[in-house]
Amino acid sequence: MAVTVVTDDTFESFVQSDKPVLVDFWATWCGPCKMMAPVVEEVANDYAGKLVVGKIDVDQNPQTAAKFGIMSIPTLLLFKNGQVVKQLVGYRPKSDLVAQISSAL
Repeated sequence: MAVTVVTDDTFESFVQSDKPVLVDFWATWCGPCKMMAPVVEEVANDYAGKLVVGKIDVDQNPQTAAKFGIMSIPTLLLFKNGQVVKQLVGYRPKSDLVAQISSAL
């Protein structure tokens, strides 16, 4: 699987990468999150080697969600050199997601 499951404990080290890192903040009960999951997987597969992709369950990992002020899910954060460079809230079709993150790739 091209998408890594991230936790409060592994988050900081996960986003410290020499490649851009996309993290999907989601929850099991969230309908739009379920719609977003296959899109995130496709992007992870399409950009394997260029983009690191992870997902974090906000119910299981509330500290990280709170740290980044995640109020709505799904929220996708794009990191470069460990810093947030883009925040996308809500469902996005693949074409829109790719357009939003392409500048970091």
